[in-house]
Amino acid sequence: MDADSAILNNYENHFKKIDAELDRLLRSRVDLTRNIGKHILLGRAKKLRPLFFVLSCHLCNHREESIYRFSTLFEYIHAASLLHDDVLDNAEVRRNKPSANQIWGNHMAVLGGDFLVSKFFSIAVSSNNIMFLRRLTDTIQMTEGQILELLHTDDWNISKQDYMEIIRSKTAVLISIACACGAILSGAGEAAEESLGEFGLNVGIAFQLMDDLLDYTSSKEVFGKPVGKDLRESKITLPLIYTLPKLDRKERKRLEDLFVNQQATDDDYGYLIRLVRSNGAVDEIRKEAQSYVDKAETCLSLFPESPAKRDLLQLSQYVIDRIY
Repeated sequence: MDADSAILNNYENHFKKIDAELDRLLRSRVDLTRNIGKHILLGRAKKLRPLFFVLSCHLCNHREESIYRFSTLFEYIHAASLLHDDVLDNAEVRRNKPSANQIWGNHMAVLGGDFLVSKFFSIAVSSNNIMFLRRLTDTIQMTEGQILELLHTDDWNISKQDYMEIIRSKTAVLISIACACGAILSGAGEAAEESLGEFGLNVGIAFQLMDDLLDYTSSKEVFGKPVGKDLRESKITLPLIYTLPKLDRKERKRLEDLFVNQQATDDDYGYLIRLVRSNGAVDEIRKEAQSYVDKAETCLSLFPESPAKRDLLQLSQYVIDRIY
């Protein structure tokens, strides 16, 4: 058993209930729609977002079984974004298996994503909680983050500030919303909502920093998708942002011309990945991600010690220590 599985197995009881609700709610009159949903939702997916929501509810002393139904919201909207993202990137692999667009085509993958978004709304309105619904509308930022990322395709001059805004919107916001919604559904008050929202935002930033780093340092077998996938999709992420200034101007220009003009070979990709691994960017980003986790932990200071708090702190550190 790898270290990741050892940590996540601690939450097996939660995952079973989340999976059961995901499967139960994935009803459709069209079998193919359900098949696409099951393909992206069930299996190797970590389901950290619904887990953060469940644990946030527990932290706020709300333990009704209905929280598992509402936890699916955060996996449905996340899975929908992945289906659309894979179409935009023409991805071939997702979680060590063929992506939905490779199996059923781009049109079906987009419609499958649309179906999951509709599921998201149909489950959300059943809460009859206007504050809960209002917070969920912040997921619009995920689309804004995707648009920002597309705007910076092949942008070898992208600033760290622009990069951070992309990962904040695309990834961190949803984890923040999941945690804050745990406080809202629990009726825990504004201070708890704000603290958990900040906790989730910092954990989400750390998560994406590590995801982008693993894209350069892991392997396809472990990570579930090809190493260097971001680079091949013309996404300039923090490992490369930190590496490029360390190259001399001539070498940087040579590499930029190769990659932007889609003339780079597998050897060129391998060379650039080795540069990232060898110039100190890896340690720098790990330290930066850890600083966000440390900040996230301070956001829980107003909550008393409890099993749920210990679980949230363990999960936040797992974000840094994971291998996939």
